[in-house]
Amino acid sequence: MKTLVATAMYPSAERPAFGTFVRTQVESLRRIGVDAQPFVLEGQSRKLMYAQAVGGLRRRLRDEPDIQIVHAHYGFVGAVARTQWRVPVVVTFHGDDLLGSVDRSGRTTGMSRLVRAGSARLARHVDAVIVQSRQMAERLDGVDGVHVIPHEVDLDLFRPLDHAEARAELGLRDDRRYVLFAASPDIAVKRFQLASNAVARIHREWPDVELLVVHNEPQARVPLYLNACDALVLSSYQEGSPNVVKQAMACNLPVVATNVGDVAEVVGHTPGCAVVAGDEVAIAGALRDILADPHRTEGRSRVSHLGCDAVAARVLEVYEAVTTTRRAPTPSGGA
Repeated sequence: MKTLVATAMYPSAERPAFGTFVRTQVESLRRIGVDAQPFVLEGQSRKLMYAQAVGGLRRRLRDEPDIQIVHAHYGFVGAVARTQWRVPVVVTFHGDDLLGSVDRSGRTTGMSRLVRAGSARLARHVDAVIVQSRQMAERLDGVDGVHVIPHEVDLDLFRPLDHAEARAELGLRDDRRYVLFAASPDIAVKRFQLASNAVARIHREWPDVELLVVHNEPQARVPLYLNACDALVLSSYQEGSPNVVKQAMACNLPVVATNVGDVAEVVGHTPGCAVVAGDEVAIAGALRDILADPHRTEGRSRVSHLGCDAVAARVLEVYEAVTTTRRAPTPSGGA
């Protein structure tokens, strides 16, 4: 089966961490026999980029008539994919495209309410929808063909490594206890200040505890940080299915996270991990318990079902279903 994977996020030399999860899925699909070909939307103006992509998509389908399906990642790209009716369209929603974007106070922004409504409408006019969590699926109540398939975790890349060797390679000190915040502090939904305040509370008691902020790193280096640190903190207002939590679990790193997306389901009752309320006292308390006696968890066994091949097989099942029975009608003469 030949699939065109349409996305506005894909890693490049300038932005090595941008859309790595899409590339991972492309590679996973290829390993199980799907001819997955990226169709990356590019342009200096993101507004013009989507409009320009409509013609590019039609040319691609014309030049490669063996393409059987278009799989779009994120709502805006899904709208581009649905401008054609020649082949079925699957859209994966990842989070804020269906849940809405929030500002630093946690309020959903006005523009994102429109985006959220547009995504819900789009979901009714494509052949299948993939979402990251049951919470997201609930936003599409009454829509047929909605599949909850969290993004995969590369268990070959994200695996336990020697703690001391990982620190040495990254140049981190042996006499420090590191809490990892793996996101840009500028992204409002991640609530960096909350994580920073929580760690500052502990630092006043234990000066060797530090918050380590990591983002825009090539994916190959991320496992080093997950193995070098003593805990991961995720303090977000909302998420779909945060990849870094699954990656941390695969490296047996203790996780302290707010109850967002599918975090509670992924973390479960794993000893050494905690799902807490979104306030600095609760986060600091859970981190303090972990840092009092740092040790690795058994998280890897809890995410084995989210390995690349297993998730790719579930995505392929969606492809096979929509190419057999298309839900979206084909307008007469539609291209």
